[in-house]
Amino acid sequence: MTIATILLTLRFKTNAIKSTPYTIMFENLSERLERSFKILKGEGKITEINVAETLKDVRRALLDADVNYKVAKQFTDTVKAKALGQDVLTAVKPGQMMVKIVHDELATLMGGETADVNINGNPAVILMSGLQGSGKTTFSGKLAKMLKSKKAKRPLLVACDVYRPAAIDQLKVLGEQIDVPVYTEDGVKDPVQIAKNGIQYARQHNLDLVIVDTAGRLAIDEQMMQEIAAIKAAINPSETLFVVDSMTGQDAVNTAKEFNERLNFDGVVLTKLDGDTRGGAALSIRTVVNKPIKFVGMGEKLDAVDYFHPSRMADRILGMGDIVSLVERAQEQYDEEEARRLQKKIAKNQFDFNDFLAQIHQIKKMGNIKELASMIPGVGKAIKDMDIDDNAFKGIEAIIYSMTPDERTNPAILNGSRRQRIAKGSGTTIQEVNRLIKQFDDTRKVMRMVTQNGGAGMRNAMKNMRHRR
Repeated sequence: MTIATILLTLRFKTNAIKSTPYTIMFENLSERLERSFKILKGEGKITEINVAETLKDVRRALLDADVNYKVAKQFTDTVKAKALGQDVLTAVKPGQMMVKIVHDELATLMGGETADVNINGNPAVILMSGLQGSGKTTFSGKLAKMLKSKKAKRPLLVACDVYRPAAIDQLKVLGEQIDVPVYTEDGVKDPVQIAKNGIQYARQHNLDLVIVDTAGRLAIDEQMMQEIAAIKAAINPSETLFVVDSMTGQDAVNTAKEFNERLNFDGVVLTKLDGDTRGGAALSIRTVVNKPIKFVGMGEKLDAVDYFHPSRMADRILGMGDIVSLVERAQEQYDEEEARRLQKKIAKNQFDFNDFLAQIHQIKKMGNIKELASMIPGVGKAIKDMDIDDNAFKGIEAIIYSMTPDERTNPAILNGSRRQRIAKGSGTTIQEVNRLIKQFDDTRKVMRMVTQNGGAGMRNAMKNMRHRR
């Protein structure tokens, strides 16, 4: 709760709009769907006439988001059939009922359930496939890091791109960054043999997961397709993943279809979801190839990867936030002993700038700041025009680092002269220092109320803060 509280109470500068994972990707679709649902506002019941008008706008919104035409039509037909068959409760407005139906169908469209990766075998073997430039090599490193930390695996990266030396060098660099060995064979031009030897190397060195990075293709090339099919036949992977750049729109869907016909892959990886894309591939690809989207990549950082959760994605598209993902990310940085210590300090009103700084560091480890804030229900729309980038806390950290140990521990002693010195030392203004101290006081009050009164305390604290401002 401490991390979420800081995200809610800190004010950020609103200079310009910046692209962030998910928020930009589905921003236009979210706004269009919201306008569509307004058609049903004020209506006493769902009828064929008002549903038809609403879904006409929904279909147009999906097509504008680059969703496959057949998928969009099938989606709206299903929603219409379910909406007309619903008995709307008196406590539920027609617009609310339609939002629920669309949410459930969006989740179903994207696969319904979260699909895990198959890492059975000794070693388990994951074969990566995809076009050149899709982010396949980078994702191989991300996946190795993720499964090493979350599944306690001992991975090996195998470099089978014999056509692009830079790909082998890139994999070596990634391996060093995540402390994962990389198997290469200099001068060898047979990727099938390299893959087989890599698996044998893993067995000899007690490594239980092999991730085979293959050569990317510039297009659907027959010779290259035969090559990766031969690699798959030779190593019999437990999992074959198709990596696709989500920014390529419907081309991503068509390419996935071609690869699936040749490889019969097990799942899809959508990369570059932090880009300015309309998101149609994520909504279409599951239906077209009938294979689950298993992972999403959301940036260049090696921890910017996550499992694909259809229901949570539907939440985000419809502006409902994603508090489950926020809690999961917080738990990854969670230290039970430290949390107990912090809880006691908050209860005694002893939360200081050292604790505040530690919480900021935890937030930064969790990922993009604006994306984290948008996961809180009701916050996403409020901050969509705000400029909150990964450097959002730099000024705050500079101010805190300019304080003496006594000032960090005892904020009450921060008088006018001390604030002037801190502003000069941090390269900020006295107004910025005053604003941070005010934010800190507000955050401390919210935390104490939450600790004492739970959810009711949180609501009352935020209400009081809004009233004062």
